[in-house]
Amino acid sequence: MIVPAQVASGFLTMKGLRNHHLSCCVNTLLQTFSATRELTDILDKWKPSGRTADKHSLPLQLKTVLSAMRSDDPHSVSHHGFLYCLDRNYIRLNVQHDADEVFLSILNLMQQQIGDTALALEIQELYKISVQTQLECLECSFNQTQTSFMLSLPLHIKEDDNSLESCMTSFFEHQELKGRNCCYCKQCGSKTPSKQGVKLLSLPPILRVHLKRFRNNSGYARKIDCKVTFPETFDFTEIVKEAFSSDFTQNDCTYTLYAVLVHSGGAMYGHYTAFVRHRANQRWHYANDSHVQQASWEEVMATYGGYNRSTAYMLMYRRGSEAGGPQPDLSG
Repeated sequence: MIVPAQVASGFLTMKGLRNHHLSCCVNTLLQTFSATRELTDILDKWKPSGRTADKHSLPLQLKTVLSAMRSDDPHSVSHHGFLYCLDRNYIRLNVQHDADEVFLSILNLMQQQIGDTALALEIQELYKISVQTQLECLECSFNQTQTSFMLSLPLHIKEDDNSLESCMTSFFEHQELKGRNCCYCKQCGSKTPSKQGVKLLSLPPILRVHLKRFRNNSGYARKIDCKVTFPETFDFTEIVKEAFSSDFTQNDCTYTLYAVLVHSGGAMYGHYTAFVRHRANQRWHYANDSHVQQASWEEVMATYGGYNRSTAYMLMYRRGSEAGGPQPDLSG
């Protein structure tokens, strides 16, 4: 069999990123960005000019480092420019960061600095979950609705064994708002007990799931290590059938996992690593800063959680039954 040129050149080897001034959080996010071909395609067609071509432009620095990570150049990837650009935008070096917060900050900075409204909207649409919040007064049955969007699905974790399916079901269940949580009813003219629910209007090409493992109780932060199982592939319509608005029109609601951000340690300290499907051969790899090695689905499942274990914190799913196309035949 003829081995593809990209295999022979080393293209199928994922590149690690050196930990520079506590950059493990950013390193793992860069690995997921590199595996998100939809994002790299947008950046590849972007032509920076003027202020957007300045070395302090975050979209330019991201475009540069992602291109280097995908190249067949055997030299190590330098991402210092991107890290110092983040530092100038108040995502400081030498500081422990939260991966969810940094992810959202990077998206916001790209949209602000890319200088192309159409491309900025394309980036947002990759992750945009459109929802309709419904609020019903329990005294007069008056309904209020509001349309908004999220860039991730933030899931609460119970201090017990969880599954992605159960967490999603809880997220879309109606909640009663009483006492100090009462909401103002226009028809009653006062704050009344209410019932609140969320319905889906549209789902994005890339579904980012944030497992909310960190709690803050009376100023004391702690991490929830409880088990959360998650599948490689799932159909949204089969998990939460009641979550969809009557205006929802998408046909394909199947999602396939392609990246898992993992947190080790406690609420006030820790280390981030990632499991990522390689965009060319679709095999799982484990990225721990500069060290990258091939991994198995069994190793990914080991991040479900448990006492004193590394735990999945962010899940990246791609719409479609496959994570990214056919896997090349690498047999002899």
